[in-house]
Order: sequence, then structure tokens, then C-alpha cells
Amino acid sequence: MNVQAFDLRDDDRRPPVDDLVGIVQRGLRSQPKRLPSWLFYDERGSQLFEAICEQPEYYLTRCEIALMATHAAEMADVLGEEVRLVEYGSGNAVKTRMLLEHLHAPVSYVPVEISAEPLRRCVQEMGERFPALAVQPHPGDFTRPLRLPIPPRAPRRTVLYFPGSTIGNFEARDAAELLRKMRNEMGDGGGILIGADLKKDTATIEAAYNDKAGVTAQFTLNMLVRLNREIGSDFDLSSFRHRAHYNAMAGRIETFLVSARDQKVRIGKQLVSFAPEEAMQVEYSCKYSHEDFAALSAKAGLEVAHAWTDPQAMFAVYYLVRAGMSRH
Repeated sequence: MNVQAFDLRDDDRRPPVDDLVGIVQRGLRSQPKRLPSWLFYDERGSQLFEAICEQPEYYLTRCEIALMATHAAEMADVLGEEVRLVEYGSGNAVKTRMLLEHLHAPVSYVPVEISAEPLRRCVQEMGERFPALAVQPHPGDFTRPLRLPIPPRAPRRTVLYFPGSTIGNFEARDAAELLRKMRNEMGDGGGILIGADLKKDTATIEAAYNDKAGVTAQFTLNMLVRLNREIGSDFDLSSFRHRAHYNAMAGRIETFLVSARDQKVRIGKQLVSFAPEEAMQVEYSCKYSHEDFAALSAKAGLEVAHAWTDPQAMFAVYYLVRAGMSRH
């Protein structure tokens, strides 16, 4: 198995308790109150997200897999030979396997993942599926500058792969900043292969974030379970509920934890008051038109060289290059 050894300690994947207390305290002093969405992804949160992807209402994963089944070979032709593929947030890497099966003589695969167990699983599965491929895991947070491992041989280009619709979890300014960081990491001749959820009717979008089985609600509330465990807060889970609605004007799902009553929660040495029906914002999920995504890319000095959609045109994967490069 051609896998580079790696070590992932707890302090690599989450901030120290004092820092986390400060992050939560600052967020809950905001108006409206907010918590960062990366708090979802402890081990239980990652498991729940995989379960969300299997819910009948959650069209995103099915549509992206259908897209890859139809277009992965064409994508591989566009990316060309001897690519180093760097995946942001590798998770279970199902779509990545579909792409790697078609890539021409790839140099290496670098999964970047903050959660220890999903990264270990990904490395093991990829090593078994592609024994000749150099797998170079990079434990860490992809929103921070990456020091990529030295590839076993010089690649023709580095392609950053960002599947799913995670770019939509960033507000426009932060999304453009992340794309600029990715542009630097891919180098002059590189590219970004990135998934995005497309705008569609409100009912379809809202159902995906409010599944009848309640898995998304469990996922959202698990953030409070994590905080109680890791920083000793005393959130009463029975006193908060999940709410997600589509803001058509802003083009995004807005997810909240809503207080069911007048209550106080201890965060470190502070008591934080919640009024009845007060909403704490925990995630955005932006939806795009093709024009929206081209405009976002342009803010980062990138342009859309290729675009693919699933057969129902509900999801898109874009190949981005430096602005002006696609005309050479």
C-alpha cells in the first residue's frame, strides 16, 4: 500500500479548550447570536452528516454522484495527465474514487481532513483501491494555509478538488477569500474542481434541510452536545430546536438553533441569556446560478473553464483556472 505515514493528534484538529470557550463566548455576544459551523464535525457529527446524505429529501449527494457517473471521464480528460489531486475535506471520498478511476497517471492524492477517523478510513480505502497511487494524507483545516507534502515526482499541475457544496457554507466575502487561497495553492498552471448547489424551487431546498426522519435536527443539536462535553457548558438540549429556511432574496438556506424558553446557559465563567424563540445562527448554505458562481470566481481572480451538471440540472461541478488562462 503506497501510503505516506501520518500522525493526527487531538490538538491538530480542534482548538484548546480556552480558545474554544472564547470562540463560543464571542459568538454568543454577537447580535444575532452565532456559532461557527465547523463545530458540527466531531466524530458523531461526521457520522450524522453521512446519514443526512442518505435521506430521501437530501438530493445534493445523489445529484452529485449522478453527475460524476456521467462526466468523470470527461473531467479527467480536461485535467490531463500526471495531476496531483488535493482534496479539501475528504470525508468518505466516494466521488473522489469515481474521479481517480479515470485520471491519467495521477502523481499523488492528498486528502485534507480535520476529523481523524474519516481521514484514516479514506487513506485505508484509497490505498486498497489504488495500490499504485501515492496517498499523502494532510491532517488539518483546509481554511488555513496548507503546507502540502512533497509529491513523489513533479506533477504537470496541481488540482484542488472541493466536492459537495461546502463552498456554499461560506458567506460571499469568505468564499472569495477561500478561493483566492486555493488559487495560490494550485500554482500558475493548476486548477480547482469544485461542487456547488444550484438554485431551484424553495420547497425542494427546504425539504433537504428538514428531513422527516429528523437526522438534520440531530446533527444541528449535536453541536450543543459537543460543547457540553468539550468546554463544560450546560446547554439543555430539550430547550433548543432546529430550524432551517430558505432566504430566496439572499439565495441561501439559513440554519438556526432556536431557544424554546427564557433560559441562561453557562459558557466558561459567563452566563448567556436566551429569550423565548431567540434564534442562534449556526450555518448558511448558499445556492448559486451559473452567473452567480462565475461572479464569485471572478472576485478571486479565477474563471470558469468548464461546467458540468447532473441530468436534472440541480447540481454543478466547475473547473476553475486563473483568469485569462482558459483562452491560452
